[in-house]
Amino acid sequence: MLLDAEQSQLVLIDYQPRLMPAIHEGEAVMANARRLAQMAGLADVPVFGTEQNPSRLGQMPAELRDPCRRVMAKMQFSAVAEGLGEWLRPPARPAQGNARSLPRHLQKPQAAAPERGSIVIAGCEAHVCVLQTALELLEDEFEVWVVTDACGSRTERNRDAAFDRLAGAGAELVTTEMVGFEWLRSAEHPAFKELQALVR
Repeated sequence: MLLDAEQSQLVLIDYQPRLMPAIHEGEAVMANARRLAQMAGLADVPVFGTEQNPSRLGQMPAELRDPCRRVMAKMQFSAVAEGLGEWLRPPARPAQGNARSLPRHLQKPQAAAPERGSIVIAGCEAHVCVLQTALELLEDEFEVWVVTDACGSRTERNRDAAFDRLAGAGAELVTTEMVGFEWLRSAEHPAFKELQALVR
């Protein structure tokens, strides 16, 4: 099972300036988050972000914030508890016209908004906000792909325990490069050279 760019959305969780210095291998985690955001741009994948208590922890840096369609300020650890699922799943289109406009058998069926059900998720802390958001997305019947080298916690033990639990719950564990190359699929993709430059 490969990631499909047309079915994917990227969620970047809580890469905030007052949190990142405490994260184990935080510089590498942040570098991979930047790569993910750039790869999403190359593959036309929508990006969303979250910020935990931004008045205390600060806003995500511009290179992560700017690619986001929306950024959620939250107090709950799970972004789903704050409404992330509604952002990721398009609302049903309202019926148009009124009951007298046309008999039902003559009305054109409403096209459903395309659903992007594969959620690629990365962020901090892996064992708190990433874990709780990912588990609730799985409960909401999204496919969840956790980008392990773009996730961090203050300790390796907490990070790795989160990955074990997420894998057991049905999330796919991937790396930044896996995501990028699966989104493009081919060396003939117009953005291939740009992607290659990102990972070298």
